[in-house]
Amino acid sequence: MRIVWMLLFLIGCQASAQEIQPGAERTDLYLSQLEGKTIGLVCNHTSTVGELHLLDFLLNNKLAVKRVFSPEHGFRGNADAGEVVADQRDPKTGIEVVSLYGENKKPRADQLADLDVLIFDIQDVGVRFYTYISTMHYVMEACAQNNKPLFVFDRPNPNGDYIAGPVLKPEFRSFVGMHPIPVVHGCTVGELAQMMNGEGWLENEVACDLTVVPVANYTHDMPYSLPVKPSPNLPNDQSIRLYPSLCFFEATSASIGRGTYFPFQVIGYPDERMGDFQFTPESIEGMSKNPKQLGKLCYGVDLRNAPLDETFTLKYFLDFYHKFEDKCEFLTRERWFNLLAGTDELLKEIRAGKSLETIEKGWQKELDAYNTIRKNYLIYPDFN
Repeated sequence: MRIVWMLLFLIGCQASAQEIQPGAERTDLYLSQLEGKTIGLVCNHTSTVGELHLLDFLLNNKLAVKRVFSPEHGFRGNADAGEVVADQRDPKTGIEVVSLYGENKKPRADQLADLDVLIFDIQDVGVRFYTYISTMHYVMEACAQNNKPLFVFDRPNPNGDYIAGPVLKPEFRSFVGMHPIPVVHGCTVGELAQMMNGEGWLENEVACDLTVVPVANYTHDMPYSLPVKPSPNLPNDQSIRLYPSLCFFEATSASIGRGTYFPFQVIGYPDERMGDFQFTPESIEGMSKNPKQLGKLCYGVDLRNAPLDETFTLKYFLDFYHKFEDKCEFLTRERWFNLLAGTDELLKEIRAGKSLETIEKGWQKELDAYNTIRKNYLIYPDFN
């Protein structure tokens, strides 16, 4: 099965480079609708039309872009995870760039008053705690509350071929999880935007005037290799596939390779009992300035050659958890773990010593219920 999926991935990547057209590249579906409008862009470094940034493309087409709103990691995508991004002006165009990652996560009324329309165009990776979809939520809410139409230029989901993990409980809602969806949600941003509208997930159940510009020639079971890394520490296909599984280590003392050139592809800790593979996190400008276990030799596992068909799993987390005699030495941020999981039940099950199979089986009823809702908002053929 893994060999077959790998062949499909390689073939799919070659085909998709020729056939898949992200929404931003389907210019005949939106350019005429934007003429004469004052535009606000919610975008970052992944917002491209071919080799050109969307901002430059729209300006080249004489469209009036007034303001840019940027998510976590900033407009150019080079800020660390969690690093506050300041407002600025784009040095190339002089256009105002408003940060939506910091104190102001939602466009204010005064920042929308002189705009006719907003465009959201950001590459997502299909995981609940990847915060670009939280930014989209707040943008949709602001548009609904200020009577501004929103275009979502859709892009493929590189983890869109399955759903997995616990579904978020309301009491664990945060910026790393705002919706009752599983860890791996199986939607493009366009599909998820339709779900937020349709399920009444925006504040006071408002609905946004939403237009999704769809991807051409895309299906959910189609492997997709991102042309631009979506954030500083997801540099390649391997890291993106491992991201949903390894992100739980962010709540621990173990390193998942931040401070190396292979983040989210290794796991380690300064203890020889953790494994044979060795690496030392360092400060890397534009990727990770102050990584966990900075300057310490870590021992663990190398996942850079793990099969690309691998889906979300807790096996790596459970393996390291059981290697630590003092669990508090390993799990250093319990609240953060629960926010990432979207529930405290998972940690209770781990502490109770339940098996991987038992834990995963316990998610299935909620996953089935979620998938029933999900199918109402799909734009593209599904994986099953």
